[in-house]
Amino acid sequence: MDKIDRQILDILQQEYPLDINPYKIIAQKIGISEAEVINRIRELKNQGIIRRIGAVFDARKMGFYSTLCATSVEENRIDEVAAIINRYDGVTHNYVRDHSLNIWFTLTASSYEKAMEILKKIENEANIKVYSMPSKKMYKIRVALEMGDS
Repeated sequence: MDKIDRQILDILQQEYPLDINPYKIIAQKIGISEAEVINRIRELKNQGIIRRIGAVFDARKMGFYSTLCATSVEENRIDEVAAIINRYDGVTHNYVRDHSLNIWFTLTASSYEKAMEILKKIENEANIKVYSMPSKKMYKIRVALEMGDS
């Protein structure tokens, strides 16, 4: 990853152009061609550096309910249980942690009731107990990884 890739990543994270030709604007800012921007983004995606390019919405302000969840799963069932959890569209993150509660995930649903319904399905399907810990107050939700040289 060179200086130009880092500049592209900074722009994509912090100031994505809301324009019919966003990559052309990025190219002009950096001083390269639009085709090169597109090719570099494609390569960064192929390398797994960029997972997705898209908008981030405040689900709570849109009327959705979200919660942080945790469960305790035997080591030999982690992949099985993670796969069950991941089948639900509202699951946005799912991690294994070195803790007695070793699987942590976030769930967003259209309502509290819908979230509880999904968690009950996960509990029944995986034969586990899920602890739901909704946030009381949000302090920070955004991260921008400064790539430097931009």
